[in-house]
Amino acid sequence: MEQTGSFPVKLYIYDLSRGMARQLSSVMLGKHLDGIWHTAIVVHGQEYFFVGEGINKCSPGGTPLGEPDSIVDLGFTEVPAELFTEYLTSLAESTYRGDTYNLFEHNCNSFSNEVAQFLTGKKIPSYITDLPSEVLSTPFGQALRPLLDSVVINPGGSNITGQR
Repeated sequence: MEQTGSFPVKLYIYDLSRGMARQLSSVMLGKHLDGIWHTAIVVHGQEYFFVGEGINKCSPGGTPLGEPDSIVDLGFTEVPAELFTEYLTSLAESTYRGDTYNLFEHNCNSFSNEVAQFLTGKKIPSYITDLPSEVLSTPFGQALRPLLDSVVINPGGSNITGQR
């Protein structure tokens, strides 16, 4: 039976640097960064995120990253769980297949932003989506790009399509 009603939507924000970006970014990049952000959407009792193996899910706060550094309330959605699962499956088979992951251009934050807009009509904060271009605008960021292009972030969870 399909759920009806209004469901809360939250953005979980994790600092992958665990505070190191705040301490070292000015020296390394010539600009201050508060964190290296990984995000996930929490709705219908699950946390959903995009990694190098595709769209994953887990219980909220259930990745090895632990509890999020901050939580942004994105509002509510009328989209029931069944329809949301169909939407995610279509994304997992097209736009957000694991082989489409790119640390700078198509990552967990791109996914969270797109899903947030689908569910609530709202974007995630720009300080998160603007981070890759901020890093790449520095000489050090440009020098590191070839190495960082091969990096894949995977904080755990289970793939929604059952594939790895």
